[in-house]
Amino acid sequence: MDAMRTLLAAADLVTPMALRVAATLRLADHIADGKGEAAALAAAAGADEAALTRLLRYLVARGVFSEPAPGRFGLSPAAEQLRDGGPGRLRDWLDLTGPIGRADLAFGALLDVVRTGEPGYPMTHGRGFWDDLAADPALAASYDALMGGKRDWAATALAGLDWRRSRHVVDVGGGNGTLLSCVLAAHPHLRGTVVDRPSSAEAAGAVLAAAGVADRCDFRAGDFFEPLPVRGADTYLLSSIVHDWDDRRAVAILRRCAEAA
Repeated sequence: MDAMRTLLAAADLVTPMALRVAATLRLADHIADGKGEAAALAAAAGADEAALTRLLRYLVARGVFSEPAPGRFGLSPAAEQLRDGGPGRLRDWLDLTGPIGRADLAFGALLDVVRTGEPGYPMTHGRGFWDDLAADPALAASYDALMGGKRDWAATALAGLDWRRSRHVVDVGGGNGTLLSCVLAAHPHLRGTVVDRPSSAEAAGAVLAAAGVADRCDFRAGDFFEPLPVRGADTYLLSSIVHDWDDRRAVAILRRCAEAA
């Protein structure tokens, strides 16, 4: 019986999707704004009242929201985490209209992925993840902002590494430059270059300037499947890149870094 419970808990798709829908509809923020009554909440969220009530009652049963009176919903400590600006920007990570939420939806194609070996994102959305970002500047900006949320980790774990042997660090696929800005701020002897999509250039410039390292760091547009635009640096940094690709493409990315070095 314990094994069955373990499997059923692991197989549950309802709770993960219910949480993502609640995050996408910004239910926690609407409730915090005083729209806890089902009718007002449905109007604010642009949702069907009956369907939304069922969703919320499921999440009440899971301990996420509360229902202090019939049809009136409140926030538990867990639901507070789903508000805009909450710890780790959790709501943005779960938002099904955002870049990570859209990627989560591609898991619905997992059976076809395993059968064919092809990526699930284009099966679900009609084009690849990076093509999706390139076609939608707002989606790309949201992705850069989420990746920029790694600042605390970068400022401690990454910047805390021994960089004494490095002089020029190239952050390949470095987005808005958050990681590299933290490394450069902690190690004044370094200079750096962020390599990423052209759409990241403006955001990277702002991040590098705010960190006070713009005089030691530049941005170069590039594609890590093509020859890199910066050659001869002593350190090429890849963070949250290789795991996105199959072995063949991962090797291609690493080969481009080796060629550039």
